[in-house]
Amino acid sequence: MKAVRFHEHGGPEMLRVEDAARPEPGTGEVLIRVAGAAFNPADGGIRAGTLPFPVALPHIPGYDVAGTVEALGAEATALAVGDAVVGFLPMTADGAAAEYVVAPAEALTAAPRDVPLADAAGLPSVGLTAFQALFDEGGLQSGQRVLIVGAGGSVGGYAVQLAARAGAHVIATASPRSRASVEAAGADEVVDHTTTDLRSALDGQVDLLLNLAPLEPEEFAALLPIVRDGGAVVSTTAWMPAPADESRGVRGIVVFVRSDATRLAELVAGIDAGELQLETPRHVTLEELADVHREAAAGALRGKVVALPA
Repeated sequence: MKAVRFHEHGGPEMLRVEDAARPEPGTGEVLIRVAGAAFNPADGGIRAGTLPFPVALPHIPGYDVAGTVEALGAEATALAVGDAVVGFLPMTADGAAAEYVVAPAEALTAAPRDVPLADAAGLPSVGLTAFQALFDEGGLQSGQRVLIVGAGGSVGGYAVQLAARAGAHVIATASPRSRASVEAAGADEVVDHTTTDLRSALDGQVDLLLNLAPLEPEEFAALLPIVRDGGAVVSTTAWMPAPADESRGVRGIVVFVRSDATRLAELVAGIDAGELQLETPRHVTLEELADVHREAAAGALRGKVVALPA
């Protein structure tokens, strides 16, 4: 089969399209014919060797997948050949930037019905990050106020939608370029972080601060007074801790997204019901995936990208 692999850690030039053996599903696994494999920033970190995921070399990147079940391993009884599925794959195993990939059956759920199957590859890890950050870690409830810093990205788009759907009052920061999309996602207030001091722009404290932006530690800590006593600060910036204030009962939590097919099925159900909008990704070929890694490394990548194996 055709696959993107790197044989040693390093820059995007390490990625090459080559022939690889088609994998076979083991016990509890299925073989997926890949329709789309989403790029995520962590793919670049794994390739570069800067993220602590012990992958065997050569390695195929791409841990978000959408495709069709091609074959079943032993005990993979919950799925059938021909099922359209999406999933967040183990980050240490070979990924989906290939014509086929093996996946644990327990990591998969039915794909959204009315969207292109390849596009659904852009949902799993970003949708799960938003869900887990807001509700599993942040405990967001209807009627509460949430501030989402850096809402213009892929995780932010789902976070705004999910928080609004849950009945929260959503305040989001965004640049002028992404303001319209953040408003369309359901934000009640949008603050232009390029021109406005966030602390002075708010008319009161929030119950939850969700940070999705690469803030400096001092800048992040300066936002603590925005959070009410007993509230929470949740962050996806794994390279630094989320600030907390024990004297006021303000918790600081860093989210490390985990695969969860049950939660992913809830996200898919929201898309099928028209309550959540799937972000439309940009499509690239496997041969163009190295260029996507270069864009991300240069800080120039915008929006979700899905690689198509055919």
